[in-house]
Amino acid sequence: MSPASKAQQRAVAKYMKNNYDEVKIRMPKGRKETIQEHAAAVGQSINAYVVQAVDERMERDTGEEYGQ
Repeated sequence: MSPASKAQQRAVAKYMKNNYDEVKIRMPKGRKETIQEHAAAVGQSINAYVVQAVDERMERDTGEEYGQ
């Protein structure tokens, strides 16, 4: 696999900016690794795992369905 060209990198960055929001979270050292390991164990990326967890919590709190 060859590295992405500068134009391709710009195109991906533009796509990400136009289609996704970013949220930065902070947690105690070691917690990220624990979450990452658990996410991998259930076949998800850490991002997918966290988004699903947030959706499930919001659904429990409000009774409304969230996510895709």
